[in-house]
Amino acid sequence: MTEEPSRPPPGTNADQDLWQSCVEQLAQDLPEQQFNTWIKPLTAQVAVDFSKVTLLVGNRFKLDWIRAQYAGRIAALLEGLYGQPIPLELVLTQRESPVRAVGYVRTAAAEASNSSGPPAGEPPLADAFRNRLNAALTFETLVEGSANRMARSAAIHVAGMPGQMYNPLFIYGGVGLGKTHLVHAVGNRQLVDRPDAKVLYIHAEQFVSDVVKAYQRRTFDEFKERYHSLDLLLIDDVQFFANKDRTQEEFFNAFEALLAKKSHIVMTSDTYPKGLANIHERLVSRFDSGLTVAIEPPELEMRVAILINKARAEGTEMPEEVAFFVAKNVRSNVRELEGALRKILAYSRFNNKEISIQLAREALRDLLSIQNRQISVENIQKTVADYYKMKVADMYSKKRPASIARPRQIAMYLAKELTQKSLPEIGELFGGRDHTTVLHAVRKISGERQQLTELNQQLHVLEQTLKG
Repeated sequence: MTEEPSRPPPGTNADQDLWQSCVEQLAQDLPEQQFNTWIKPLTAQVAVDFSKVTLLVGNRFKLDWIRAQYAGRIAALLEGLYGQPIPLELVLTQRESPVRAVGYVRTAAAEASNSSGPPAGEPPLADAFRNRLNAALTFETLVEGSANRMARSAAIHVAGMPGQMYNPLFIYGGVGLGKTHLVHAVGNRQLVDRPDAKVLYIHAEQFVSDVVKAYQRRTFDEFKERYHSLDLLLIDDVQFFANKDRTQEEFFNAFEALLAKKSHIVMTSDTYPKGLANIHERLVSRFDSGLTVAIEPPELEMRVAILINKARAEGTEMPEEVAFFVAKNVRSNVRELEGALRKILAYSRFNNKEISIQLAREALRDLLSIQNRQISVENIQKTVADYYKMKVADMYSKKRPASIARPRQIAMYLAKELTQKSLPEIGELFGGRDHTTVLHAVRKISGERQQLTELNQQLHVLEQTLKG
């Protein structure tokens, strides 16, 4: 018989803890721009007896959108955290004029419609130098490891001597590896040194939205004043400029203006500059004209340190053996690590149990079952063979030409990174090879990944394919 979770008693702070845990999970599940636009501004009222959760929404357009796009997911998360369904109600906090709402719809329907989600509803351009920095994202709160050491060093250099070397600084890597943390850290350090500096952090989608607004309102003087007068521009996910010709033209103009006045530009992307699709060549050449650095998925020790530090920041001590268990099972990025930690903390809180490996196993059972089902050595062999257009049988054959040996080493490396198999077990699955052969392949590919941009990009693609 399954033990029913013990629920927090009414009248405690657990009502707000429930909503906070829900928000933290949504932050993990949703793209950052969507979360900041639709979820973060919400205010929740949780009944003391947990009979209802009321969400207060600023206007009718947002209310309708949240009801259609997110209400089901929110209700399911609340049920999962609390242990039984909780009615969810959406209520307007204030009446808003139809003109403003319609204007927002037109903005979203214009050039930004090609992006992955609707642009954030931002304040008018008159609010020109609200820097949008997250004060908690600093160099001091970023765990350093070999995966981010070069990018972190470059960012510290830029923060200390903006406008000089490494301009622009272009940081690339997969989702959730800490690119956003680094660019915020640059901005926060610059404001410590120069409190009067004009610093702006934005997501590329917001730049798209601002270009659209400037055209609609005929306010290009204000737009140029805003972007061309900055001392430091920090912009996330420039791959969102793809296929947006006018946006690219305006960003090129801003880029040139800022470099001319020795202001600094720091950008992030999911791929290196020459790997960007549907971006004008002259813009790509500008992206590639400074310093380009990669952030890799964090290694095991770094993942453990991240978990322990972030748990401590939440007021909880995570036992080291639990951190190692989680780190061994959540390998891809920092965002997934944070999501796993939130699930464990919420599960511990709402079941009144201390954190242990068994509790972590229970809290992460869905994630672990998906991993165990999807990523196997056989799946890795097939995926790598398909990618490099070779036969799967060659993965465990004795053939040794470079066209076969190289992909085989890559498959061994991925097997070590993405599964729980030991070196001898991996060797056995590659045609009965000795574990030293596997170790040589892992070290060789790991070392070359740091040096060869093309190999690094190929591995990113394979990892994302395998993780679905």
